[in-house]
Amino acid sequence: MRNPYAEIFRASGTKGFAAAAFIARLPIAMAPIGIVAMLSQTHGEYWLAGAVSATYALVNAFVSPQVSRLVDRRGQTAIAAPMTVVSVLSFSTLIIAANQHWPAWTLFGSALLAAAMPNIPALVRARWTEIFRDRPELNTAFAFESAADELVYVAGASLSVGLSAALFPEAGMVVSTVLLALGSTAFLLQRSSEPPARLAEHGAAGSAIGLRPVQIITFALIFVGATFATTEVTTVAITKALGQPEAASLVIGVYALGSFVLGVVVGALSLKAPLQRQLAVAVGVVALTTLPLLFADTVPVLALAVFVSGVAISPTFITAFGLIERHVPPAMLTEGVTWVTTGIGIGMALGSFAAGWMVDNFGPQNGFFVSVAAGAIALVTVLAGQRRLATDDCDADRGEAVILAE
Repeated sequence: MRNPYAEIFRASGTKGFAAAAFIARLPIAMAPIGIVAMLSQTHGEYWLAGAVSATYALVNAFVSPQVSRLVDRRGQTAIAAPMTVVSVLSFSTLIIAANQHWPAWTLFGSALLAAAMPNIPALVRARWTEIFRDRPELNTAFAFESAADELVYVAGASLSVGLSAALFPEAGMVVSTVLLALGSTAFLLQRSSEPPARLAEHGAAGSAIGLRPVQIITFALIFVGATFATTEVTTVAITKALGQPEAASLVIGVYALGSFVLGVVVGALSLKAPLQRQLAVAVGVVALTTLPLLFADTVPVLALAVFVSGVAISPTFITAFGLIERHVPPAMLTEGVTWVTTGIGIGMALGSFAAGWMVDNFGPQNGFFVSVAAGAIALVTVLAGQRRLATDDCDADRGEAVILAE
């Protein structure tokens, strides 16, 4: 039986840049929680740790698309290399500032500059697109990357916290920074697979966020990201209330496992339905499977409900990135992908806050109402945008970039 994943790695250079990208993107999961683990131990103040981590995450969410826009115009190496240097030096300064108890402003300043870190998931997807544009193998490549993202979020956060707890407070951030430097260097040195710079080609004079399909997908994935974060926060609260706090990591791992498994399966299939309909089905499943979470009152039932609710996450991401590739001009692709990942990140931040507020004010189980509401909004958004997401309208959409930029 043909293995579609083996087929995509037969293309020259794919094994090398995929491996390097996996290492380079680990800091995406390691850094935010690593900052909290480090500062909560060195300074003993969770508010400070959370504030510095939030500064990094939120600034990165808004700066990252601008960096990716420059990448599209000037090339990956020309822009990502200096931005990586800035980020590595800033993370290093943050680590030293924490260890030496420098003034608080140095912590916030370092975190702000560290947010210049390039969006590696967008860079690697741009390379896959350059190799397999308009070919079915691209869907498999996006599925592989979505599965890699899942592994990064599960392994990265655990690794960062575990290192800080087992060795010394700064250990997680030290390893995260080293991985960023080594992984990004290895990735950018592979110039043969780097997409060419496309300065204002094909009417791409504006920003990708000016395209209606990018707006629809990004807005929808803000709420999909919210369901992801809400599940994590509420699971921790429920397992603690049930007297089994140690079960939280297992349940959250099961959530990622459900997404990982179905994502791999979807990537191996050659689905014939239009991508916008695939996205509607995937988001519909996300919305529907939030409902059983409201009735999970034991750890085994919670684990089962969480596993089921996670199955459509990766398929949602796969089809969303596929639609971005169809609707965004090549000269805007990296920026377009980055806006979607930014939406997911914003949704996770908002979902965590909303779920925490619900848990504090109405009890652990009620945190899942945020998931239900977020899933419903995401589904309505995708259904309302079906006509604009239809890939037959691709050429018209690409022309919007010029109109909106003027």
